[in-house]
Order: sequence, then structure tokens, then C-alpha cells
Amino acid sequence: IDQDVVNQMVDYALAHGVNYFDTAKPYHAGKSELSIGKALARHPRESWYLADKFPGHQVVKGIDIPLAETFEEDLKACGVDYFDVYLLHNVNEHSAKYYMDRSKGCVDYFVQQRELGRIHHLGFSCHSDAAGLEAFLDMYGEYMEFCQIQLNYLDWTLQGAKEKCALLAERGIPVWVMEPVRGGRLAKLDVESEAKMRALRPEESIAAWAFRWLETVPQPTMVLSGMSDLSQMVDNIRTFEKPKPLNEEELQVVYTAADRLSALIPCT
Repeated sequence: IDQDVVNQMVDYALAHGVNYFDTAKPYHAGKSELSIGKALARHPRESWYLADKFPGHQVVKGIDIPLAETFEEDLKACGVDYFDVYLLHNVNEHSAKYYMDRSKGCVDYFVQQRELGRIHHLGFSCHSDAAGLEAFLDMYGEYMEFCQIQLNYLDWTLQGAKEKCALLAERGIPVWVMEPVRGGRLAKLDVESEAKMRALRPEESIAAWAFRWLETVPQPTMVLSGMSDLSQMVDNIRTFEKPKPLNEEELQVVYTAADRLSALIPCT
């Protein structure tokens, strides 16, 4: 991590209307929390929202992750005394064995931390299929304020994101987006798809099309993007200056690109 670059990116983000920052203990070999904490500490606390996560998905791998100790470590690493947002990290078919075991007390502990004001908003990220998501919501949906899912025009069908969005809509739970550009995979497509996109929208990047597709999905209220350098941030912020959702012709272009990609990329 180049801390000077992180600081520069955070400064640019805040100056251009971005105020939500996402981290987690496993990211960047445990250094993500420290880095974003240092960068944000240079700005007034009320000017940004910080999200962190409890890595319960690693417990099922045999890693000892005590609830209270881990939460305190997260706060200390980020240099804050409360989290604006806290998530149960990666609820899926495997981690559900931990998260949905009431004897572990995981959800109860973080609900209590919210009551104490040390968490302002509690939710979860989910890589489960629709059936697994529904089972989790049946047990703990009343405590969850949002659900963060992998949502992009490829995973709309490849990973059943359409069904998950419908399920969350039924429960009245807002959708927050992760992997909108599929880890950068949707920023570089096949030659024919890119040519069509540039002909229709010469002023926009290929990555911007993934964000424009999201503007056709009514549910998302927050979109994450893991930007690796300032140029990516500048491009994304330019994209979000004004909504320009895709029309029917443009939607056919991205769905054709998705069909081509689905033969090459596995479900994650």
C-alpha cells in the first residue's frame, strides 16, 4: 500500500461527493483497516461513513475469530470509536453454519453493539444462492438494515442476482452493490462488444457501461467500487455525475457481452 496515494484518492473522493468507505480485516493482508483509517483521520469525522466487517466466513475454515476481541481490534485498527456501518462478512452456504448457529451468539452480539451506539447500521454481505439468502433472512432478516450482493450485468443471471434482488424487495431490504465491474473483468471485453459500446457512447469508458447498467436496476442504494488508482476514481466519479441509464439497444449490447463472458468465467 502506498499511503500517499491512498490519501490522495480519499481526498479526491471526498472533494467530489464520495463519502462511503469500505474495509475489512482480511483485505490487503490485514493492512486495509490501518491504511483507510489513517487517510480518513485527516478529515472531519462527520464527513465520511466507514464500513467494516466481521469475518465469520473464516471461522468455518477453522480460524479462531473471537467476537468481542475481533470487533475491538477493528475499531482500534481503523482509529474510530464507532462504525457507521458494520457487516456480517460473506454469508454463504458454508459460513451459514456459523452465522445461523444461535449458540455462537454472533448476530446477537452485533445487535447489542448497535444498541450501544458502537455500530450505527448493521447489515450483511452475501455470496449465497437465493435459497441460502432466504434461509438467512427467515432467521435474522428483522435485524438486517441492508444486504450487499455481487451485482453486475454478468452475474444478473450467472449468479442469480436477479432472484436475490426480487427476494430482498419482498422483504423490504435495500440492496447495496459489490463487484459492479466484476473485479475489473467488465472493464475489458471482447473486441466486438467494445466497438459497439464506443460507437454508441464514445464519451464513456467500458467500465462505465457496468455502472450505467446498474442505473436500470431500481433497488441499489449504494454502489461500491474497488478503485486501484486515481485514474479509475476520476473515471468513476465522472460516470456518476449524471445518471444516463442504458436504453434497450444498449442493454442488448451488454447482455450479448455477458453471454460471451459466461462461457469463459465461472460462477464465484
